Amino acid sequence: MVRTCSIARSLQVVGERWSLLVVREVALGVRRFSDIQSATGAPPAVLADRLKCLVANGILETRPYQEPGTRTRTEYALTPAGHELQPVLAALKDWGDSHLADENGPPVVTRHRDCGAAVHARLVCEAGHVVEGTQQLRAESAALRISGNGPFLHPRSRHRS
Repeated sequence: MVRTCSIARSLQVVGERWSLLVVREVALGVRRFSDIQSATGAPPAVLADRLKCLVANGILETRPYQEPGTRTRTEYALTPAGHELQPVLAALKDWGDSHLADENGPPVVTRHRDCGAAVHARLVCEAGHVVEGTQQLRAESAALRISGNGPFLHPRSRHRS
């Protein structure tokens, strides 16, 4: 039986190389097709397809713009769902910095604008505890949570008699 999970569903939308690179660039303020293409190196036809997919799935939105003397064109901006991918990008960057950096170290350091400290992704539970490894995690089936038959009840079902 194939395991159904939100990771697999998410990868259907952003699990292809160019998709996350597009999100990275738009998050960095690159908004126009030609600029995104230049920054990512994506082939134009592939980029057009990825942009269409990201818009259709609510990750990006389009906005018209027009420079003086030119036709109206489209630029791209992150939606709230697109902004929520920032921790994913940070986690991928951290992993790449740890496991794939060359002798010069990480090519880019992401810093907090207010204090200048480097920014890193961290797993934190809803109670505020930092989770330091997979041994501190457990997966819980939604079917068991919702039915109340599993060891942990869904929060909405705790008060049922």
